[in-house]
Amino acid sequence: MSTDTGQLLKETEDLMRKSIAHLEAELAKVRAGKATPQMLDGLVVDYYGNPTPINQVGNISVVDARTLTIQPWERNMLQPIERSILQANIGITPQNDGNIIRIFLPPMTEERRRELVKKSNHEGEHARVSVRNLRRDAIERVKKMQKDGLSEDAAKDTEVDIQELTDRFIALVEKHLEAKEKEIMHV
Repeated sequence: MSTDTGQLLKETEDLMRKSIAHLEAELAKVRAGKATPQMLDGLVVDYYGNPTPINQVGNISVVDARTLTIQPWERNMLQPIERSILQANIGITPQNDGNIIRIFLPPMTEERRRELVKKSNHEGEHARVSVRNLRRDAIERVKKMQKDGLSEDAAKDTEVDIQELTDRFIALVEKHLEAKEKEIMHV
């Protein structure tokens, strides 16, 4: 295998790993009956005119399986944090006692669990599409290399390697989705 095709395979694998990492981050945001600080990832608070991630204006901790608390560094941030959580429309209502914000997660119904599985599968489909797009781009680069002098056998071998890489990462996506579905549906 030439160094160009080896480099192409390595780049493609690195990009596919990033797709999997993104999927893992998105699946962590889907609540599966247990309270986790990652549920609030992506929420931003207006911190003196700057949109700031919620975990940078206060300490988020898990009290028990269905309760989160947010202890802001500054007391005047209680209202903006509360407002941010309400505007995020994630199905939870914060309770502000003047010192900390408590978030109680309601018990999940069967219907809500199915919705979350559907949402997880949607994220999985995004990851599969991303991996397939990376495969397509890599194969196009191999064909360009072939026009620039790469032998036909080397090109075919590289395409087979790219397909094996794709199959491996698609299987990894399926494994993550299966684990998340099991976690969500577990009562």
